[in-house]
Amino acid sequence: MSLRIVVCVKYVPDATGDRHFADDLTVDREDVDGLLSELDEYAVEQALQIAEEADDAEITVLTVGPEDAKDALRKALSMGADKAVHVEDDDLHGTDVMGTSLVLAKAIEKTGYDLVLCGMASTDGVMGVLPAVLAERLGVPQVTLLSEVSVEGGTVRGRRDGDTASERLEASLPAVVSVTDQSGEARYPSFKGIMAAKKKPVESLDLSDLGIEAGEVGLEGSWTAVDSAAERPARTAGTIVKDEGEGGRQLAEYLASQKFV
Repeated sequence: MSLRIVVCVKYVPDATGDRHFADDLTVDREDVDGLLSELDEYAVEQALQIAEEADDAEITVLTVGPEDAKDALRKALSMGADKAVHVEDDDLHGTDVMGTSLVLAKAIEKTGYDLVLCGMASTDGVMGVLPAVLAERLGVPQVTLLSEVSVEGGTVRGRRDGDTASERLEASLPAVVSVTDQSGEARYPSFKGIMAAKKKPVESLDLSDLGIEAGEVGLEGSWTAVDSAAERPARTAGTIVKDEGEGGRQLAEYLASQKFV
């Protein structure tokens, strides 16, 4: 039986761009280019490696987002994933991690799965809790923050590295796994892969397809909210310390005054 792998990916604003909040205090995605979250590329890479070791495996990449989020799916498909699912609905605007996890769980159940792979966090929200919440919604084990992962005989195994020690973890499939940016560099799509991605299927779903009410997601259904936001102040001129024999003392006094030491 084929190993069904679902990789959750996110279309995020380019971190190098000039990002702003919109009037409703959600991220203004119109004024900045978007791309596949770099941390999710590691999850795609690990899915590809697991599939290469399996006798038979199929990789589905899944995202929740606007029309442009298809670009993230195409990147993952060009890396080697087999097919994609895109959940798009106007009522999803402003959805927080709790709503997103609900949508992902319903889409994953509809798609069918044995293993769900996620990045360690998104590069825009950087919460890092979605894999755990998703596992809870699906009612399956979670094995998170792995820097090494493998699947064999219906069991997923991996290594989680901490500051002072490493842990060996395992769980029976089906399960949700998240991988860190130490799990292995993601491959660069080849020209052949880019061309092949154009012919791979991308299924589009909306909230009605998943049996989700509009009030369960979006700004109305969010468990969290941004109360206020302000523009980051412009950078000011730095403090110059001239070394005329007292430079070390002046530098130490400045660092102490800024509570750096």
